[in-house]
Amino acid sequence: MIEESSAPWLTVRRGSAPLLLCMPHTGTDIPAAVEAALASPWLARKDTDWWIERLYGFAEALGASIVRTGVSRTVIDPNRDPSGASLYPGQATTELCPTTTFDGEALYRAGCAPSPAEVAARRRQYFEPYHRAIEEEIARLRGLHPALVVYDCHSIRSAVPRLFAGLLPHFNLGSFSGASCATSSNFPRRPVRPRGSRPRASRPSSSAGRRAASTRTTSPATRPCRSSSSRATATTTSSRRSARPRSRPWRSARRGSSSRWRPG
Repeated sequence: MIEESSAPWLTVRRGSAPLLLCMPHTGTDIPAAVEAALASPWLARKDTDWWIERLYGFAEALGASIVRTGVSRTVIDPNRDPSGASLYPGQATTELCPTTTFDGEALYRAGCAPSPAEVAARRRQYFEPYHRAIEEEIARLRGLHPALVVYDCHSIRSAVPRLFAGLLPHFNLGSFSGASCATSSNFPRRPVRPRGSRPRASRPSSSAGRRAASTRTTSPATRPCRSSSSRATATTTSSRRSARPRSRPWRSARRGSSSRWRPG
């Protein structure tokens, strides 16, 4: 595996397998100028996708490629639409440059939230290089394989009542509500749950099509995917943390690419 980086905060590990793991929310780095405007260094890192790089530590042995940003999502969230469109229309969410935590706590001191010009600058400095690295890695892997999987890695607290009702699954495989995977990539429907656990009634997610069917169960819930214009299969995974925060997915859908907005 070859490790490359076009910026000190960006990690790109180039493998040979038809699998690309993207980690947009594992970073905790915050530039000093941004941190000086924040209400609390802890709140600024509260919604980090903790331990994801450890959870997927086996990926290198599989030959998977990895693109990971070390910058905190408080600085800028790589999984948000840069146009400002809501990830979850009609319900609470966080912005491209978040001003609140998942629980609605203010991230910035009064009068210190980023201006439109600052948001644009952060987008150029962090957001665009991250997605460019993903697009370049997709292009490279397509030169090696007829098809590939783009897999977004996330984690979140078990309960985030402002965003989601009830308890979230221990493990959730998502397909961007069927928009990011080919129908041939159907996930197994038989649930896998810890020994001795009891399933609860499941229901689709209420995130208005921005995340795949999440169930209020102690086991994973999956759903088949629909065809996309890309030959790559894009999936999203969320691993539940009992006492840690998290988020979800994005990428813009471009012709011939596997990118798309992903929940988180």
